[in-house]
Amino acid sequence: MMAIGVKSSCRQGDIMSSSNDSCQKFTGEEMVEPEVLEESGEKMSKKAAKKRAATLKKRLYRKKEREEATSSSSSLPEDESFSSNYGDVTPKSAAGRSWREAVEGKELTDVSYLVEEIVGSEVSLRGRVHNHRLVAKILFVILRESGFTVQCVVEEARVGTSMLNFVKQLSHESVVELIGLVSLPKKPLTATSQQVEIHVTKMYCLSRSLLNLPLAVVDAARSEADIEKSVKDGKPAARVLQDTRLNNRPLDLRTPANQALFRIQCHVQIAFREFLLSKGFLEIHTPKLMAGSSEGGSAVFRLDYKGQPACLAQSPQLHKQMAICGDMRRVFEVGPVFRAEDSFTHRHLCEFVGLDVEMEIRMHYSEIMDLVGDLFPFIFTKIEERCPKELESVRRQYPFHSLKFLPQTLRLTFAEGIQMLKEAGEEVDPLGDLNTESEKKLGQLVLEKYKTEFYMLHRYPSAVRPFYTMPCEDDSNYSNSFDVFIRGEEIISGAQRIHDPELLEKRARECGIDVKTISTYIDAFRYGAPPHGGFGAGLERVVMLLCALNNIRKTSLFPRDPKRLAP
Repeated sequence: MMAIGVKSSCRQGDIMSSSNDSCQKFTGEEMVEPEVLEESGEKMSKKAAKKRAATLKKRLYRKKEREEATSSSSSLPEDESFSSNYGDVTPKSAAGRSWREAVEGKELTDVSYLVEEIVGSEVSLRGRVHNHRLVAKILFVILRESGFTVQCVVEEARVGTSMLNFVKQLSHESVVELIGLVSLPKKPLTATSQQVEIHVTKMYCLSRSLLNLPLAVVDAARSEADIEKSVKDGKPAARVLQDTRLNNRPLDLRTPANQALFRIQCHVQIAFREFLLSKGFLEIHTPKLMAGSSEGGSAVFRLDYKGQPACLAQSPQLHKQMAICGDMRRVFEVGPVFRAEDSFTHRHLCEFVGLDVEMEIRMHYSEIMDLVGDLFPFIFTKIEERCPKELESVRRQYPFHSLKFLPQTLRLTFAEGIQMLKEAGEEVDPLGDLNTESEKKLGQLVLEKYKTEFYMLHRYPSAVRPFYTMPCEDDSNYSNSFDVFIRGEEIISGAQRIHDPELLEKRARECGIDVKTISTYIDAFRYGAPPHGGFGAGLERVVMLLCALNNIRKTSLFPRDPKRLAP
């Protein structure tokens, strides 16, 4: 008998379907003989024939699956057609030529400008690979540029397998340039700053980063709350310590909070200049190499200047006063200041950016305080208006509340401040300076009583002020000077200056300054000098306190303290 499932009417290369009596064509490896004999020469048993038919049925099913898969992918272009859409850009490379052709005539779009209003637009972006994750055949890449992030979608069905694999193996922090369409995601995004996504069509790597970095930017960008939550969840996240950050500052600066902080710092300078220029001030630049110290004392960096003893300027004080003597009337400067103090605190640096002002006085040193009382609220307001995204970026890592200040800046005398401290049980010297703890305590008392974190304390004891500070007419134990505080910490020191050369020389000697080293400064007042005064603030400290940070090194681009001279 013939094997069941095989009829003589079927031609060679045909088999009978197990579900009906029709013949089905097979070729290649699926081809079977019309009759299969056992070794004995007898035809297969009914049971063996059924088993054989089941095997052939499986082969038929698998063949149909392959045909359907081939049919569904036939609409996708081959990977070869995508070869010019990705690659490492190197000199004379094919990818380099493709990149130049792809981006020619296209302007780069800042990631911060990617908003819903431009959905459907094609954009060209440059940034760093922050991280990526693969889901099925779709790669989600977080692109970071200047602290702003956007989700980029690389679909195998759109770009091919080879390009997907190329993007997948890019190391974190590599610099890439891509082209894609702006789209709205199906669900709101929580891991990026921008609420749109980019469907990538082309991506080129301009510079690859090392696989193993001294610190991960993702780790450096975590908030304290995120770290604590990870510990509670049993998956503790890495905590990047301050020295690690500062030793690898170029990496640390890439975090969204740091990018935002230095934009805020830039806008503080802009607002500072804007206000003063509107009030008739002139920006000047004074020398930083001096024959003698500008503040007195030993906290100066001494050096040899072509065989002459010299030091780095502790402030532009002497030269901005000489500018007033040169009839410039109102001047300001933004520039470096050097202090050789061995201060290992959260708010002291050996080099910082000074915001300095000097001006003629018409009647009273309160005119300087009037200027300060208007200038800094102007700066605070402009930062809120111009830097909302930056402030939010800082808050995500370092939460803080906006600074509280009054429309009319609060002024207290030094004696009034001392009295408030005494009433609160604090022991302070009425003719001495305030230490850090006393400043913080007074800040708390002022906030409770006057509802402000920005205020002035004036009429300081003469003994704690520089030699060029004008004593009060009614009591020489006090001076025409003031300090300004933010959140309980001092940010500004100001005063009326001595413009009488004899008194100035006397005060310099009392402070231990060699008068010969500042003779040109004192001589400037012998030629006639108007009453004048001014103030100085540290830019890094202003930003630190404005954003309620716990260390000034966060707001110094490359900090210089008693133990750090690099990078």
